[in-house]
Order: sequence, then C-alpha cells, then structure tokens
Amino acid sequence: MQLPAEALNLISRFLFNFIIIFIIIKIIYYRNNSKNDDFVFTYFMFNALIFFFAYILGNITINLGFAFGLFAVFAILRYRTDTIPIKEMTYLFIVITIGVINALSGSTVPFLILLIANLIITLMAYVLENFWQSHYLITRTIIYENVENIKPENHEELLLELNNNTGFNIEKFEIESINFRRGAARIKIFTRE
Repeated sequence: MQLPAEALNLISRFLFNFIIIFIIIKIIYYRNNSKNDDFVFTYFMFNALIFFFAYILGNITINLGFAFGLFAVFAILRYRTDTIPIKEMTYLFIVITIGVINALSGSTVPFLILLIANLIITLMAYVLENFWQSHYLITRTIIYENVENIKPENHEELLLELNNNTGFNIEKFEIESINFRRGAARIKIFTRE
C-alpha cells in the first residue's frame, strides 16, 4: 500500500517539525530548566496541535492573517490564565511559531530556506539560553521575620542567615518593605540558581 503524496508531505513535515522542537525543548530548554518539566508536555502538545491545525487549514488557502490570528488568540490566553513566567511564555511562542512556519510553508518555500529559518531560531534559543543569560541573576521575593537584622549594620548577618535558611548562594538582596507591626519584611534576593 502506497501513501498518497499529500500524506507523505504531511508526515515528512511533521517529522522535521518534531525534530526541531525536540532540540529546542528537550536539549536547550529542559537541560537548563529541568525543574519546569510541566511545561515540556505543554510545549510538545501545543506545537503538534498548532502544526496540524495550521497544516489542515493552510490547505484551504488561508493567508498570513491566519498565522497572526493564532498569535492573537494565544496572546489573549496569556492574560486569561495563571501567570506563566516570561521565559516560558517566550518558549511557548517559539513552539507556536515553529509549528506555523513548518505547516504553512508549503511547496512554495524551498526546504533549504525552511531549514535555515528553523536552524536560526534554534541557534538563537541555544545561544540566549546558554551564554547570554549566564551572567543574569535570578530574583526571588521572600518574607523575612527577624526585623532586627534589617538594620544596615546587621546586613552581613542578614545575608548569612538568608543563605543558610534558603540554601541559595545569595549574591545580593534588597529590602522591599518592612512591616513593623507583624515584625516581617519583604526581601528580594538575587541568586545564580
């Protein structure tokens, strides 16, 4: 039994799409963000759904407006659901974009151009994830309940206590607010991990 040319085209495009997404999500994203494995499933499923949705509707001669419409829908979803960190939202847009590009490119775009576009996006994700962000600090806000150490003369002691209590190697901290009635302060800590 021989598959029709359209079915082979769909399968080959999806395999190409899956390989690119696997590299971006499992090799680039997950290696550096393994604690966020909830998003991995979402990224793969979003990409597959967008790919098939765009591929099938793309064959009904829907133009570029369709692709931007998808972005608009997901941008609206961004504000209607639980807060997703900016980095994870960026990866979500990457998997959507890859799915749309690979599904809608059709036979008018040479495979070499499609490959180059996918490789550039993949390379950018790799470089930004592994080299650009390596010198950035991660911020977290904590509630600290020993206001005695908040005094400027006790900041070294405060830093030691924060390091011991959180288990993080804190590079610096900022006191955001102090509530003397509760005896607590909001402190923003800056760590590498």
